[in-house]
Amino acid sequence: MRRALLPVAALIIAAAASAQVAMPDPSLINGKALPANDLQTGTITVRVVRESVGNNIIGQQVTMTVNGETKKATTDEQGRAEFRGLPAGTMGQAQADVNGEHLQSDPFTVPSQGGLRVILVAGIAAAKERKAKEDAAAAAAPPVKGTVFLTGNSRIIFEYPDDLMRVYYMLEIANNARNRVDIGGPLIIDLPKEAAGAAPLDGNSTQATVAGNRITVVGPFASGLTPVQIAFQLPFSSSSLTLEQKFPVMLEEVTVGSQQIPGLSMASQQFSSVGSMKAADGSDFLLASGPAVRPGGTLHVTVTGLPVHSTTPRNIALALALAVALFGVWLSRPGPTNAAEARKKLLARRDALLAELAQIEKRARAGREEPKDAARKPRVLAELEQIYGELDEARPHGGGEGVAA
Repeated sequence: MRRALLPVAALIIAAAASAQVAMPDPSLINGKALPANDLQTGTITVRVVRESVGNNIIGQQVTMTVNGETKKATTDEQGRAEFRGLPAGTMGQAQADVNGEHLQSDPFTVPSQGGLRVILVAGIAAAKERKAKEDAAAAAAPPVKGTVFLTGNSRIIFEYPDDLMRVYYMLEIANNARNRVDIGGPLIIDLPKEAAGAAPLDGNSTQATVAGNRITVVGPFASGLTPVQIAFQLPFSSSSLTLEQKFPVMLEEVTVGSQQIPGLSMASQQFSSVGSMKAADGSDFLLASGPAVRPGGTLHVTVTGLPVHSTTPRNIALALALAVALFGVWLSRPGPTNAAEARKKLLARRDALLAELAQIEKRARAGREEPKDAARKPRVLAELEQIYGELDEARPHGGGEGVAA
């Protein structure tokens, strides 16, 4: 069963990813006009690059059309053409022709404050086609012996829905070779022994499976990234819990995030920084980072201030309810004439409750508790105790006819 991320986990993952330094996908920014408050009002720069940001095209003529009026400029050593004094509120569009390829920005409005930066990327289609051919060739070639590692964009996330501790492993296995890599067998990650209900998340690679407390990622590993995304629960009975996770391959950088709840903190000797952050929706969370963990090394993270609640009030309430129920049963005990029929009904009810209890326990072990389970389980146990008490009282004592064998 695949799970989706809970909202806070998704926010933490987005924040952790934004902290990684990575070049943007050119196809996502091509032709987009981005606000630039550092530019003078009415100024628009158009940067022209080939296939990737930083591969600047120098001396390229760029055409700017604003309200039907055409302006031209040439890119400098940074690949930028600059247009100044454009009237605020007017509609514009930038264009350039690179080696027969026509590039055109999305239409934009000149802002009343600050300027805009536009980027035009040539050769995106050719680069994608070349990459597809290279990937196909690499996939067809026999795998080579090699190693893989977990990237610095891998992270561990904690959430606490309904006073439970849910853990998300968002891992990226990287192969930097051009060909597929055979590491000599599957990559195996054993989860903490206390982990319960481990299951894959949406986005998990089909190469990665989870059975019990073991993640198995079969090879060979393609060039690039193989995502491993798993969720499980860690039960706790005190306000402090330590997660210990051994990694079979190098983890480039430690990143751990946690939903922030009152009084909660997390610590590790492997953390070099721990800070509080606020998401766009106002949610608070902790984000910690640290240096690499070597192959075979173990990450230790201690979380304190977990939401543990005393069970004494609940137990007292259950005991009182049971006492009242038993007293009512005593008052309404059936007479000798219908004792057999009453016992038959008690046995049927007992079997039904035991079956219901088994289903609740099965869902709990699989990490698929339903909202009603927490409230229903104590009532089932209380009723079972009552039934067993009645059956014990109704059992005939001594020898004689009608005594059950």
